[in-house]
Amino acid sequence: MMRAGLDKEPSDVARMFDAVAARYDLTNDFMTGGLVRYWRRVVTDAVGAQPGEVVLDIASGTGTSSVPFERAGAHVISADFSLGMLREGARRYPDLSFVAADATRLPFADDSVDVVTMSYGLRNVREYAAALAEFRRVTRPGGRLVICEFSSPTTPAFRELYTRYIMGSLPAIARAVSSDPESYVYLAESIRDWPDQQRLATTIGGAGWRGVEWRNLLGGIVAIHRARA
Repeated sequence: MMRAGLDKEPSDVARMFDAVAARYDLTNDFMTGGLVRYWRRVVTDAVGAQPGEVVLDIASGTGTSSVPFERAGAHVISADFSLGMLREGARRYPDLSFVAADATRLPFADDSVDVVTMSYGLRNVREYAAALAEFRRVTRPGGRLVICEFSSPTTPAFRELYTRYIMGSLPAIARAVSSDPESYVYLAESIRDWPDQQRLATTIGGAGWRGVEWRNLLGGIVAIHRARA
């Protein structure tokens, strides 16, 4: 079994996601009671992909998150640094354009995409402020950023209950459904230690993005941050 540590060594994180690629989407669906599908629809609406736009879906995993943008008529670059995820995605969605990419060193030109979106991946990047700056570099002036990430419940009682769930129940559930349950211990820890909505918004603004705002989902368990280049 493979898990990464909270130092988020890129090679360790990549190997961890390689190990869970085959059942990753199924496990997430099970552990969220299907809510991940609703959250994906909200992200799709927030991105608002238009025909002909270039959408960079970074940390796309198997490409499930990229499919709605392609259906909207956009040109989608489905990027991830886990080769296992990319191989699984290419098997499932042969019409998508998959690219191996490190979020902090994107292999794209300045001002080359209209939208950068990332769901549940930013907290796995060790230098996530550098990644946000890199997203800004490749986005055309006026382009859009949409980040969907696990966040901090807005009420103390709910936050305490949620923390107990992710640290206790989430790894236990993963043992029943995941191909590598040990990796979900790391994922639970990474959710617990991730900055809250305001701190992330401040970091996004510091990376050069304008008009940063966020929307809480399910009491702040998940938050969608949006901004413009």
